[in-house]
Order: sequence, then C-alpha cells, then structure tokens
Amino acid sequence: MGELKLRSMNLKINTDTTLKYIQVFNGILELTQKELLVLAEFINVGDPANLCTVETKQIVANNLGFTDFNTLNNYIKRLKDKKALSATMNKGKIVYTVPKFLYPTNATITITHA
Repeated sequence: MGELKLRSMNLKINTDTTLKYIQVFNGILELTQKELLVLAEFINVGDPANLCTVETKQIVANNLGFTDFNTLNNYIKRLKDKKALSATMNKGKIVYTVPKFLYPTNATITITHA
C-alpha cells in the first residue's frame, strides 16, 4: 500500500446569529440545546470581560423566560464544566468569560484528516 496522505478542506459556513455560530462548535462542546441558547444569550448581552454579572443574568433570564435568574447558575456551572465558559478570580470574585473562538467572527475553519 502507498503512503497515507493528509487531506484538508476549508469550510465556509454562513451564520447570521450567535446561536448558529456556536452551534458550529457543538460537536466539540457537546452542549444541550438549552445550554446553547443560554450561552448565546450571555454572549449577546454580556460584557466579554465578565459575562455572568447579576445584571446580565437578570437580562438573560428575562429574555429566555426564566422566572428566577438564579436558575442560570446551574447552566453556568455546566457550561464551565464543558469548557464553554472559563472562570478566573479577579479581586476576590469569580469572573466568567467565553473562549475567544466562541465569539462570532469571520473565521475560516480548516479540517485536516489523516
């Protein structure tokens, strides 16, 4: 048999919403549909430097129809566990951010397969 060659391809995927953009990466993240919705809403309304402030949680909860914004704490923990959110300490408080690749941009995805 001959030598196995690597093949690669570039994909162009048109995404017109944050939800559609992060769905592209869901094969890696393995988020539920509700987790995707929550994450997309945090990205849409939150401050990238600190996504999960009380004020942002109130807005996200209202936009998604949650009666108590504290319910989002369960989703935040799951998103952190699945590496869709990062948690760091800043001045004694936990600050949540999203990995840069999850912020909607004009990106080219290259897939290489052996």
